[in-house]
Amino acid sequence: MQVKTSKIALVITDGVGFRNYIMSDFLQEAKHQFQDIIIFSGLPKSCFEGFNVDNCTIEELEDFREPSKTWFFRKLKEVAHLQNHKKNNFGIRDNLRGNYPKSNSKRGVLTKLIFAWTYFFHSENWINIYNRCQQKTFKNNVTTKRYIALLKTHSPDIVYFTHQRPPYIAPLIYASEQTHTNTATFIFSWDNLASKGRMSGNFNYYFVWSHLMKSELLEFYKTITENQIKVVGTPQFEPYVLDRYNSTKKTFFEKFDLDETKQTICYSCGDVSTSKNDDLYIKTIAEAIKQNTIKRPVNLLVRTSPAEEPTRFMHLKEEYPFIKWNCPKWKLTRDGHQETWSQRIPTIEDITDLKSVLEYTDISINMCSTMSLDAMFFDKPVINPVFGNKENGLYDDQRFLKFQHYKRVAESGAVAIVKDAVSLINEINSSLQNPNKRLEAQKQLLDLQISHPLKNTGKRIATIIKECIK
Repeated sequence: MQVKTSKIALVITDGVGFRNYIMSDFLQEAKHQFQDIIIFSGLPKSCFEGFNVDNCTIEELEDFREPSKTWFFRKLKEVAHLQNHKKNNFGIRDNLRGNYPKSNSKRGVLTKLIFAWTYFFHSENWINIYNRCQQKTFKNNVTTKRYIALLKTHSPDIVYFTHQRPPYIAPLIYASEQTHTNTATFIFSWDNLASKGRMSGNFNYYFVWSHLMKSELLEFYKTITENQIKVVGTPQFEPYVLDRYNSTKKTFFEKFDLDETKQTICYSCGDVSTSKNDDLYIKTIAEAIKQNTIKRPVNLLVRTSPAEEPTRFMHLKEEYPFIKWNCPKWKLTRDGHQETWSQRIPTIEDITDLKSVLEYTDISINMCSTMSLDAMFFDKPVINPVFGNKENGLYDDQRFLKFQHYKRVAESGAVAIVKDAVSLINEINSSLQNPNKRLEAQKQLLDLQISHPLKNTGKRIATIIKECIK
């Protein structure tokens, strides 16, 4: 009698998924759980060279460009989801406002009609109708036919999507449905449920960071049941407990040319689409260093966003030569992709750099990003500057304090929220003098946001995926 082997198809959509599942311990743990691993990759095969992919089959996903009909029904579904949940949710209302088209192009006019229609027809029943209509557009699509053939060839027991939102995974979701293949997805980020649009499709299982995220999933997706949801933590932070990414303090200070006799402030940038005031905050700190209003001698290290080139900070490099820079070493693996940022992948060197930045700096400053959580794993004080509002002419980043996922952070006491230059410098001085003043609140916040320890996250996820197919 032939023994049936267990197979998993792992869908890597982008560079962050590559970091989370290829550069963590997940893959090596999955090899203990599954006889065969097929990687459906939105990145070129060459990205996997030198990683632990021996005996894995790699199939490249196409850069799927939506036909007009597919786009139309997807947009109906996404906007209807936002309309359905906008009440008492500032982040979703902000997303709705931001997505309303300004142009009167053909697609702009269609989008305006979608907004008008979904203002009235946005219930969960309507959303499911739009989703079924979207799925029907894949029936004769050449990409879908190729994916169906791939699934029939490999016959995985489960397809695990490392991101639930990219439109280009929708044909693979449809192909999985047509071949009666189990599916699971990981909720990619902490803000995806509370402020972003609809998922690309429906799945059999949903893997989430925390019990908090589980409650959000049940709130925003009424057809999902509790037994479909698996609380697993997140592989995003697992490298912080992996010895292979360790570095010494001496190496860190030498690499970034920092003065070991001084404490170090790290400012972490977002990308320009959501963190437009970064240069103002960096300049404010740099001026305080020049004018000695920061009471202790400090280094200033700036880590730019891996999602963009750091060209917008060139004027600061010239004006403040004492600022040290950590520009993340993420490689662009392919040009011409519809979402170029998704084709950037981290290097081992950059993950090591990031871990050492978090471990050996004394204060972490960022504008309401997940880097706040990263720093808390290393017991560092966190400051969130938000100077902009509707009245003062700056980019309005104070509005992020009203987003559901960050409102909890701001109200937790785990971070210092500062709304002007004087408050920022005062908080830096206070945090340098008393770095542990928010430590208890930080630990409580981490317990809320991530319901499991970082150690063995990869093993935990691989084990629970295997349990889903028994």
